[in-house]
Amino acid sequence: MPHKMTLTGSATGPLREYDRYVAFDMREKGSPSAPKGLKKSTFISYTVFVAKKAFNKTGLTKKSIMHEKILIQGEPTLDIPIDECPGEIGVICFQITVLPNKNDKETNESNDQKEAKQEASKAQQEVAATKQEEKQEPVAKEAKTVQPEVNETPVQEKKAAQPKKQQPIQPKGTKDVVSFDEIIVPEAFLKTRPNPVKTEEVIEFVKRTGHLDKPLTIEKETKVLKDGYRRYIVAKTMKMDNVPVVYDYQKYRTI
Repeated sequence: MPHKMTLTGSATGPLREYDRYVAFDMREKGSPSAPKGLKKSTFISYTVFVAKKAFNKTGLTKKSIMHEKILIQGEPTLDIPIDECPGEIGVICFQITVLPNKNDKETNESNDQKEAKQEASKAQQEVAATKQEEKQEPVAKEAKTVQPEVNETPVQEKKAAQPKKQQPIQPKGTKDVVSFDEIIVPEAFLKTRPNPVKTEEVIEFVKRTGHLDKPLTIEKETKVLKDGYRRYIVAKTMKMDNVPVVYDYQKYRTI
C-alpha cells in the first residue's frame, strides 16, 4: 500500500498555477526529541500538488492560502521535476480542507459574554440610580447646580492625559516600512531553499524582540525583492503586516 501522510499549517510560499493543477509550499517541525545518538530533526519543507478542481472547491485564493490553516491528506512522490518541487518532499494531495480558526471563535464567544455582562450591569446601575433620584430629589437638584464646576476638565488637560502611541521598534539600518503584500519576489528566489536552521534562528529572534533582525532590500519603484529572502519567509511565517526595508540604491545587503 502507498504511504499516506497528513500535513497541517499554512502555505509558506506563493501559489503556483500549472495546466491542470496548482502547487504551493508548506513545512512542519520535526519531532522535539530524537533517539539517543541521532541528531535532532528540524523543519521539513514540502511542495503540495493539488488538482485545480479540488482547490477551487475550497474557496482559497492566492492571498488567503498564506493565512488560512489547511489540512492536506495525500502521499509522497518522487516523480515531479525538481524545478516544480522546491520542497524537500513532494506531496500528491487527495483531499484539502480549510480548518476553522479556534482562536477567533473563542475570542468572539468571550467578547459576546463580556458584552452581555456589561449590558446587564449597566441596566442594574440605571435602575438603582433611578430609585435613588426618586428618594432624594431635592438633594439631586442641588447637586446638579454645582456638578459642572466639580466635574469639568479643561480640553487641554484631557488631551495631555492621553498617552502617546509608541511606534514599533525596527532593526538598525531601516529606511522605510512597507506593506508585506506589496513586495514582489523574483522567480529565482522561489527556486532557492533557505537554510532551515538559520531561518528558525530568525524566527526565534522575532518571537523575542517583536521585529526582524535586519531589513529587507527592495527596489524603491517596483518593490521587487533584491536581498533578504530568508527574512521574507520569516515575515510570512509570523504573519507580519509590515516589514522594514532599505532600497537597492543604498547598497545595503543582508546575510
